[in-house]
Amino acid sequence: MEKEKNKIKQEIERLREEINQHNKLYYVDNAPVISDEQYDKLFKKLEKLEKEYPEFIASDSPTMRVGGEKPEGFATTKHIVPMLSMDNTYSEEELYEFDKRVKKNLPKEAIEYVVELKIDGASISLLFENGKFVKGATRGDGNQGDDVSANLKTIKSIPHFIKEKDFPSLVEIRGEVYMTRNVFEKLNEEKEKNDEQLFANPRNAAAGSLKLLDSKIVASRHLDIWVYSVGACQGKVFKTQYELLEYLKEAGFKVNPNIKKCDSIEAAMDYCRIWQEKRGELQYDIDGMVIKVNGLEQQRKLGMTSKSPRWMISYKFPAVKKATKVKDIIVQVGRTGVLTPVAVLEPVFLSGSTVSRSTLHNFDEIERLDVKIGDTVLIEKSGEIIPKICEVLKNKRSGNEKKITVPGRCPSCGSDVVQLSGEVALRCANVSCPAQLKETIIHFASRQAMDIEGLGEKIVNQLVEAKLLSDYSDIYYIKKENLLQLERFAEKSSENLINAIKKSKDNELYRLIFALGIKQVGIHTAWILASRFGSIESIKKQTKEELETIFEIGPVVAESIFRFFNTPQNVRVLEKLAKVGVKMQEATKTKVSSKISGKTFVFTGALKIYTRDGAQDIVRKLGGNVSSSVSQNTDFVVCGEDPGSKYDKAKKLKVKIIDEAEFDRMVR
Repeated sequence: MEKEKNKIKQEIERLREEINQHNKLYYVDNAPVISDEQYDKLFKKLEKLEKEYPEFIASDSPTMRVGGEKPEGFATTKHIVPMLSMDNTYSEEELYEFDKRVKKNLPKEAIEYVVELKIDGASISLLFENGKFVKGATRGDGNQGDDVSANLKTIKSIPHFIKEKDFPSLVEIRGEVYMTRNVFEKLNEEKEKNDEQLFANPRNAAAGSLKLLDSKIVASRHLDIWVYSVGACQGKVFKTQYELLEYLKEAGFKVNPNIKKCDSIEAAMDYCRIWQEKRGELQYDIDGMVIKVNGLEQQRKLGMTSKSPRWMISYKFPAVKKATKVKDIIVQVGRTGVLTPVAVLEPVFLSGSTVSRSTLHNFDEIERLDVKIGDTVLIEKSGEIIPKICEVLKNKRSGNEKKITVPGRCPSCGSDVVQLSGEVALRCANVSCPAQLKETIIHFASRQAMDIEGLGEKIVNQLVEAKLLSDYSDIYYIKKENLLQLERFAEKSSENLINAIKKSKDNELYRLIFALGIKQVGIHTAWILASRFGSIESIKKQTKEELETIFEIGPVVAESIFRFFNTPQNVRVLEKLAKVGVKMQEATKTKVSSKISGKTFVFTGALKIYTRDGAQDIVRKLGGNVSSSVSQNTDFVVCGEDPGSKYDKAKKLKVKIIDEAEFDRMVR
């Protein structure tokens, strides 16, 4: 018995860990790797086990909270009334059970339901005081969320002031921010042109947009909102959910028109079935329907659990699946060198669009699905725009299907393919690979790297298309006469770019190391390598084991550095850089200051005396360390004007906070 209980405890702990990881991917990273249906199954399994074995319930279990950690970059704000999640189901039988529970708790009372579309977006709360929009926040963990007021103000359908005389003196308006399919497709087209990672679906695009720090970019995303309820409400009383929605619509808020009052659960289910068939006709995504008890006094009587209200439930639509054939599997090379297998499909119409391709993500996924060229497969969208293969119909095989061979060489340049420890992805490590060329050159010339003024994305595109650049070392072989033959280049602009290129030859070594684009090597690791070895030649001589012994360089980073300097194509590029006079070693010995040496600095807010990069350079030169986040290991947080959340975290952790003037005195 004890042994069996121990197994149950281990299973509960495993489920908690898995769900917490998926919560992070969904709420923090906006990059879920499983469908909502799969997540809900995991959650219900954990709920069931904890109910059966209450002795194993933990206060930090995902079932005890709504979920979602706070990303850095925004101030936290508390909701007056918590934003709880809702119970959901994929089963019509469970809707009947919900109806029974409602009637049991409201004996002899007439029950009316309001049925609404479940918008697939990002939940937010808008606080209005005396008719004025004061602030808006994401749901976060249900009790508090991120203050994203500046971004919400860019949404044109959110009123900034309500003129209604009887409008509540204080009210939290609850709604769902979403992105239409047309806007989403245009956004992904732009990302594809710029060789950037695509959003998986409109929901992720909307949630990701709300967390951008530049509200101008948010405005260009054309987000929208449907409002559906209120939290705290003072100065106005409503009798029903339907009356509340009608009032919000009249007050100037955008309320979804597809709402229906139903006098029975059967009528509510009929309405759900109608929209399950019609959802493809909408210009935005829905992933189900929400059924609410209409009477607000009845809602109060029914109350709520710690996680969700007892007076509403979500009926989630099952995934839409269709069968098609895999005509071919091709391998694409992304901007970071990752090889991605893509299935070429016989075109099939699915959820409002024709699907002819589906990413297989990586070769482990091909192995997991056991998919072959010629297979009949089921593809699904499950409310998402990007389709995926969810199952191979092996009973349809003829025996003529072809197994996929994992490539040993890059399909773009023919270089050896590498796989770093701990990574699923296969990569091309050649910095001259045509598929990666523009991105590697843009990075090389960027401000924190070689800082070549004037060599931005448009100019790089122009130079690559003119076949003047085959790798980033070719930047230093460009002549003025080459530039004068190109559009947008005159005498002065050509001279300016040539001078900026020449100037960059004398950059410090850590900038060059960072500019090389070695996977896993950021600006801090580049500085460690430069300080430790003093030259490119010395780094090249290190074994993987020797690199691993360096503090702050683990096995994965060591392997990446070693592979880079032992890839023949990369060695040739380094030789070209040395030949043209780019400094390949430290020009001066690092100066050490007793005040700075060994200390870790974090910068936040706008600086006046220094640029952010300039201040960080000074710290490194004086033997200090620079970090992008505040922790117990931080020694100083330097605050400029309008400091962000790092200032709040420093106060919480009691880290020493100094202003720019004090920092200036320390480094002189």
